[in-house]
This record gives sequence, C-alpha cells and structure tokens, in this order.
Amino acid sequence: MDANQLAAAVTALAIAISNANTVSDTALLGILFTQLGDTLTTLSTQRGASENT
Repeated sequence: MDANQLAAAVTALAIAISNANTVSDTALLGILFTQLGDTLTTLSTQRGASENT
C-alpha cells in the first residue's frame, strides 16, 4: 500500500466512524486515537533511543 492509498484508507475509516457515531462520541474517539498515536510515538522513540545506546 503506497502513501496515497494509506491516506485514502484512513480517511474512509474516519468517515465510517463518524457516520456510525454521535458528534460527541466521534470527538471522544478522535481524542483517544490522538493519545494512542502520541503514546505509540513516545514509546517507539524511547525504544529506539534505548537500542542505540
């Protein structure tokens, strides 16, 4: 899957989630997914730093 296909798939998923939930639930899911992404980035960065020492 190239970058354009990945972006299109993520957009389609976001639309599907939005259509299946209330505005409030969609906002909450957005916050949760943002936190998940940030935490995964933090963990992988820390892991990479630990492996390079």
